[in-house]
Amino acid sequence: MLHQRTNQARGLLLAVFLTFSFVSCKAQTLSRASSTLSLPESASAAPQNSYAAVVSRVMPAVVTVRSDRRVRAAQQFPFFDDPFFRDFFGDRFRNAPKESPEILQRGVGSGVIVSSDGYILTNHHVIDGGEGIKVDLSDGRTLDARVIGSDKPSDLAVLKINAANLPVLPLGDSDRVKVGDVVLAVGNPLGVGQTATMGLISAQGRQTGISNGSFEDFLQTDAAINQGNSGGALVNATGQVVGISEAYIPPSQGAVSIGFATPAATVVNTVEQLLRSGRAQHAFVGIQPGELTPEIAQQLGVSQSQGVVVLDVVTGGPADKAGMRPGDVITALDGKPVATVEDFLAALRPHRPGDTVTVTFLRGDAEQEAQVTLTDRPPSSG
Repeated sequence: MLHQRTNQARGLLLAVFLTFSFVSCKAQTLSRASSTLSLPESASAAPQNSYAAVVSRVMPAVVTVRSDRRVRAAQQFPFFDDPFFRDFFGDRFRNAPKESPEILQRGVGSGVIVSSDGYILTNHHVIDGGEGIKVDLSDGRTLDARVIGSDKPSDLAVLKINAANLPVLPLGDSDRVKVGDVVLAVGNPLGVGQTATMGLISAQGRQTGISNGSFEDFLQTDAAINQGNSGGALVNATGQVVGISEAYIPPSQGAVSIGFATPAATVVNTVEQLLRSGRAQHAFVGIQPGELTPEIAQQLGVSQSQGVVVLDVVTGGPADKAGMRPGDVITALDGKPVATVEDFLAALRPHRPGDTVTVTFLRGDAEQEAQVTLTDRPPSSG
């Protein structure tokens, strides 16, 4: 009897153990399934990529610049003096005005406050020819502005308003900007009001063909830049100005998200001169630089894979007088290696008219040097 009870107890314990094991395994299975189906903690957390704090600091120091200029309207009857048309229409247009009337054209751009006492940086083309320039501040005030200095080659201008204790944006080091860096463009596009857009630095040392290319040194970005953004701020993720929005290629030309900005390094150089004398001088080499591609290198008989090819030489300019010619491949400036157009423009930037620089270049595979005395950029060279 005792043996029978012992066997029954053992059977009962085994049953309990098996039941517990089944329940435990099932619970673990359900737990694993639950963890698989639930969202990861990071996915359910609040986004960490907001730039609201940066934008809130930047926007008060970005202003709207409005300028009025007088332009002539299109002539209503441009052919009334042509004898051929007078044979048909006689003298019915003899009293038509010989000159087109002037109309007032209003332009809208943007600007960046660079000093608390009212100095504002914008684009030359925003205020060029303007009769009345006004600045709209973020606090709702509209103030008259006067031009301290303006520079067409760099397309930069400095304005002054009578105000104090204004918010200011610091200028960053554009030479440290890299392709892929996040940037924000802040301005007043199309006159709709202050707007911030986000993108990346897409390229450096870009040329747009607006001038002859010998001065252009743009940052390219896919942050949306439209008419009205000109003169506005292109800032990095910490709110430092790395460029001044300059130009864009309109979608009508097949471009999407391609905008350009003048690097802060160029801005600093130009603004210092404008504040000091009202005008800026720019070292002029007298060449149009281009990137050396494998195809161009093969055509020129150059074995080197990096450098700046001279696409054109300005007749009578510094490079021309020093004996350089189209097809030369620049490899160094004052002993500093030059691998790209960006490198070349960066090496040239600290120099002033009157400086003499040593340009090392290849003509074919023969290395040569030229002593080039820089001049001030002629007005016609953009």
